[in-house]
Amino acid sequence: MLTFSSFTIRCIAVSEQNGRYATARLYKNALHSYALFLGRPSVAFPDISRENLKTYQQWLMDRGKSPNTVSTYLRMLRSLYNKGVDHGLAPYVRGLFHEVYTGVDIRHKKALSRESLRTLLFKDPGTESLRRTQNTARLSYELCGMPFVDLAHLRKSDLSGGTLEYHRMKTGTTVRVRLLKPALETLSRLRKDEGCGRAGRPGSVLLRLFNCEHSYRSLEGYREYQVALRRYNARLKQLGRKLGLKEDLSSYTLRHSWATAAKNTGAPVEMISELLGHKSIRTTQIYLSAFD
Repeated sequence: MLTFSSFTIRCIAVSEQNGRYATARLYKNALHSYALFLGRPSVAFPDISRENLKTYQQWLMDRGKSPNTVSTYLRMLRSLYNKGVDHGLAPYVRGLFHEVYTGVDIRHKKALSRESLRTLLFKDPGTESLRRTQNTARLSYELCGMPFVDLAHLRKSDLSGGTLEYHRMKTGTTVRVRLLKPALETLSRLRKDEGCGRAGRPGSVLLRLFNCEHSYRSLEGYREYQVALRRYNARLKQLGRKLGLKEDLSSYTLRHSWATAAKNTGAPVEMISELLGHKSIRTTQIYLSAFD
């Protein structure tokens, strides 16, 4: 009989084979965390009990984990346990995860004020390196809050006749954005700065900036993306400090700020939903409810 740990390792392998590297990483992290909580290297299915889960949740909180991190670990454990039930490896226990937090705390979503946003995107930071980071942030905002993962894999073939059309990496939905003059100018500046389009480096518009030469669906490409994302977030924080901003900046700050600006200017939720690449308007309504 497979233990919870060995079954999880199988699920991780299947996820990686299917190109779901983010899911595989979350499974690994959840298993490692729970085993650390139990104080032993292997986890059995009976170890996933109501009392253990409640104690585990408190254990995570005592270590300063955010509500969303706690929820992520518990949701991964729930997903794995339910898969074990489906495979006949574990008994079905009604409401096993009902007493622990598996929701999503939207209060952590932050949008910049108009003044802070203007400072971030237009005040000169003084160095070429930070100007490149600033231009990248500006482009993300000007492309209707384009997520970093899609920005990092933007290709010249996605641009045609003054329109950007791309498929969201996360949801697969198609997003079409008309390229207005500011976005075209920022894009041109980035392409010039990074020397994109040179011989031997065809394809991705921002290839040199993020070093994402492989498909996001490959293991190598996913690792490249993770490195690029960490580097970009670190540069954004550096940029914010240099410009005197007190807000904690990340790649999603620009997405949240664009959504807030669109909401505050009275844009229809249907349009915001389409440009954010959400699969449903309900998702957009929940998303927007996080912002004042």
